[in-house]
Amino acid sequence: MTLPKGWTKAMLGEFTLERVEQGEPGQSAVSYIDIGSIDRDLKRVGPTEKVTGVNAPTRARQWVKPGDVLVSLTRPNLNAVALVTPDLDGAVASTGFDVLRPQGILPEWVFNRVRSQAFVSDVCEGVQGVVYPAIRPAAVRRHDLPIPPIQEQRRIVDAIDSYLTRLDDALASLERAQTKLKAYRASVLKAAVEGRLVPTEASVARAEKRVYERAEVLLARILKERRRRWEEAELSNVKVAGRAPKVDAWKAKYEEPVAPDTSALPELPEGWCWASLELMKEFSLYGPRFSSDDYSEEGVLVLRTSDISEAGRVDLATPPRLKLAHEEFERYQAKRGDLLITRTGSLGTLAVLDDEVRAIAGAYLIQYRLAAPTETTWYCFYFLKSPRAQMQLVQRGQGVGRPNLNVPTIDSILIPLPPLAEQARIIDEIQRLTSVSDELAVQMRADLQRGARLRQAVLKWAFEGKLVDQDPSDEPAEKLLARIQAERADDSLSKKSLARKTRGAA
Repeated sequence: MTLPKGWTKAMLGEFTLERVEQGEPGQSAVSYIDIGSIDRDLKRVGPTEKVTGVNAPTRARQWVKPGDVLVSLTRPNLNAVALVTPDLDGAVASTGFDVLRPQGILPEWVFNRVRSQAFVSDVCEGVQGVVYPAIRPAAVRRHDLPIPPIQEQRRIVDAIDSYLTRLDDALASLERAQTKLKAYRASVLKAAVEGRLVPTEASVARAEKRVYERAEVLLARILKERRRRWEEAELSNVKVAGRAPKVDAWKAKYEEPVAPDTSALPELPEGWCWASLELMKEFSLYGPRFSSDDYSEEGVLVLRTSDISEAGRVDLATPPRLKLAHEEFERYQAKRGDLLITRTGSLGTLAVLDDEVRAIAGAYLIQYRLAAPTETTWYCFYFLKSPRAQMQLVQRGQGVGRPNLNVPTIDSILIPLPPLAEQARIIDEIQRLTSVSDELAVQMRADLQRGARLRQAVLKWAFEGKLVDQDPSDEPAEKLLARIQAERADDSLSKKSLARKTRGAA
């Protein structure tokens, strides 16, 4: 890149202090800045904890001042960087940072550079490690920084602050709107599963002076269909094995699902009843385990949590493929209408497969096939997306580092089941009310991504000298850099002379 007139270029290490003061905290409590303290979106230090020498982590060793620039050495692609503000004067920072203390260059100029994509791309070339990627301070300090005259630095920094403040305000408004949109969708689902979103089938039937099918009658039909499908599958299996039964004794092996105890549960709207996935399912199945190294260009689709949208649709353009033997595919095949529930990681993410496709559920999904009408599967999906059910899924997830759900846990969640006709109206109304919000959510995500790109564009223009006008009367940056280097050389000589005198006196 050709530098503007009056600019020069130097490595960060050429005008930053080699090392800030090091040492353990004493008896007085001081703020401790860890890498986790950095707000990576806002690029600033968030809440910090107070530490003393007694309880300070072993990494709390670097003493910082206002104007210091913190650059995380771990996972540099996440760009955890910040400028130390006056309220953090005298804080101690983790040794996981490279602390840049500019000498003769505006700290804000250095800070804006280290939060740019140009800096991230450069230092990430030196990343070491796969599980815990990190860089060394040398990778940071050899980064080339374009340097304008000091007066122009001030003008550019002011312009960056002006542009990015307005941009951040706009993005903050978008994020608030996103939060409100999520709350609106949650309120729709809450009303739906409490019988408040549409008129109940009982009230509609009374107004129309007709009878209606109560949910308990629907559930009885589902249970009957559940048994029929089991008998059909069992009979098919024994026939394939060449053991066609001559009597019906084999039917006694069927295990009737146990009806849940609802005595302590709240009263439901008229015509509703309590149910569960265990009562209604034909089967549930964990996705098979295999390595991503087994993926291929051909074969069946492997559906993953990352392929599921907020609306519960599966994006069939993104899943990888896997070659499976016919018998394995027959066992794990996901069919249209199957309910897919995430069991590891992003608990509460689920979908209804709405396409006829050759696919299986991945290892982190549980596949449910209900012996129920399609409307009931979709109603169960929306119930499990409702705030109360989502909270249950998260709370019942086992494990600390990576929570997991299992089939018995999901089976035990009780579902308030409306009559079938009411389910259909609930589904239609949910989809009508959320279709507009889904479109808005997509637009908001696009606007937030556009904002992130615009932020980087502002920084790019700044370091190319395109953000403000130049002033020919400004002192060229080469003279500034020469003074900095001379002062650093004098300082180095003074330190060496002091060290010799100290050794001589000893």
